[in-house]
Amino acid sequence: MSRLLYPIALFAACALVASCEKDNPSGVPPTGVNISVNINLPEYAGLQVPGGWAYITGGSQGIIVYRINTDQFSALDRHCPYQPENLCRVTVDQSNVQARDTACCGSAYLLFNGSVSQGPSSFNLTQYQTNWNGTTLRIFN
Repeated sequence: MSRLLYPIALFAACALVASCEKDNPSGVPPTGVNISVNINLPEYAGLQVPGGWAYITGGSQGIIVYRINTDQFSALDRHCPYQPENLCRVTVDQSNVQARDTACCGSAYLLFNGSVSQGPSSFNLTQYQTNWNGTTLRIFN
């Protein structure tokens, strides 16, 4: 390869690799998730009623599963997207409708969709897809 073509080939290869990556402006590392949860098990008793929630192992910093109504669930990564390199983890607060971290990232998020309810974060929590069959909840991306 001639010296002139080498920089062009290198640039094209870098552009191709960058175009294949998902855009992730929040900085939270993308993590593959494919989890099935039988909510009839005692450890998931909180998920048996609307407004209930449970922590699930998985994702980047764990997952909060929130039951929105009889047929809908929200599954959110607990990794706070404000200064994600600090590895801050949100927890459900006493309201049972928000997840927050006051000591590390200083932000709060709504459990039903992960949207920011109190800054400084400008990014929502990572939300995973869910599929409910009446007994088992599948959480995936």
